[in-house]
Amino acid sequence: MNANEAWQKLIDKYNILKHVDDNGIFHIKANEIKEFKEPRLMAKWDCKAALPSVFKANNLNILPDSRTSYVLGRFLLYKEIPELTESVNKMDYVELPDYETIDVNNISSEANAINVLILSGILDDFLEDEGTVETFNGRMGTGEFDFVVDTVDGNKQFISVRNAQCEIDGGFENDSDVIIMEAKNVLNEDFHIRQLYYPYRLWKKKVTKPIRLVFSIYSNMIFRLFEYRFVDENDYSSIELVKTKNYSLQDTTIEIEDLIDVRKKTDVKYQDNQNVDLKVPFIQANSFERVISLLENMKDNPMTTEQIAQLMEFDERQSDYYYNAGAYLGLFVKVREDKQTKIILTKLGEEVLSLNYKQRQLKFVELMLQHKIFAVCFDMILENDGEMPDKETIADLMRNYNVCNEGQIIRRASSVQGWLKWIFNLRNL
Repeated sequence: MNANEAWQKLIDKYNILKHVDDNGIFHIKANEIKEFKEPRLMAKWDCKAALPSVFKANNLNILPDSRTSYVLGRFLLYKEIPELTESVNKMDYVELPDYETIDVNNISSEANAINVLILSGILDDFLEDEGTVETFNGRMGTGEFDFVVDTVDGNKQFISVRNAQCEIDGGFENDSDVIIMEAKNVLNEDFHIRQLYYPYRLWKKKVTKPIRLVFSIYSNMIFRLFEYRFVDENDYSSIELVKTKNYSLQDTTIEIEDLIDVRKKTDVKYQDNQNVDLKVPFIQANSFERVISLLENMKDNPMTTEQIAQLMEFDERQSDYYYNAGAYLGLFVKVREDKQTKIILTKLGEEVLSLNYKQRQLKFVELMLQHKIFAVCFDMILENDGEMPDKETIADLMRNYNVCNEGQIIRRASSVQGWLKWIFNLRNL
């Protein structure tokens, strides 16, 4: 039984929707959830896309309010992550110490990313301070606190937390501040504010120094750091972005001439005609950055579509979309292993991961431009002084090339447009 089916049974059994309609919230015990599925698999959704469909359909959300209980309501719990369009600050003036145990081309875990942030001086630069050291991390009890949170209908709901559990990826201190970090090595569209708010409320009572809250993403050789604050410590929804800055330990300079050079050297291999060409469906994955994120996380780590869904925080249907996107470029392939179908990197996928930042991005561009639809759209953009074709124009081309069924064209035209934007945004980084 998957999480969505289990939640539907719980909603029906306890008449949860009526309780939420009447009272704004519904309290549920971990052992009540466990009747259908393990609570740890039913109550932690780090991004909105991962929510069970029954939650999405009814605007439901869930928060832990103790170690053994949760509260359900129509809460607004997530914060959107800004798109990566601003420049990356190349840290060429920082020399990472020459440790054998750290490979900057293969930072494969959140813990490794935090180590590099400290050793490279990136964290100190972002904080505009020095001498920052890691002093705490891991699971801990939240203590007791109350707060309000915004709801879908525009109201605020009061919540009481009594010794729930939180997990802190990185806790730091310097002469000026205490810093709490939530670190990710998988790229999502948003994040769960709880990951910063619960640790903030815990440590606010423990220390006298100001607390700074940092959300970090490491993906595609780029560190993206965001500092947040809560305007009102008692209001979960008062979170606001203070600043953001991006870093790379490698050269990220890609000019339009680099892209044009790739186009000149790349022959179109695939017409993408659904009756002739590839054995995978035409792309239906809007975020190419997430394709890259999946590629990185699959290094030496074969996964089933279910495991991909868990890692990337989306449902299995989306797992297929992102597998198909990688397979479309020749990066992923399905194999039978231990009586399961698993997804592994192709030799090409492994070679791409061995490249430095600039070579890797230009290789992705080359793999896209081997497909007629991308080559033609790329040429159109150059001819129109960088203007992106609209979805209707892309859809007409897709129709002419017979890349997918009519009913799929508009949705998949969005994916083509998203990938084209990714290509030309490389010049801004």
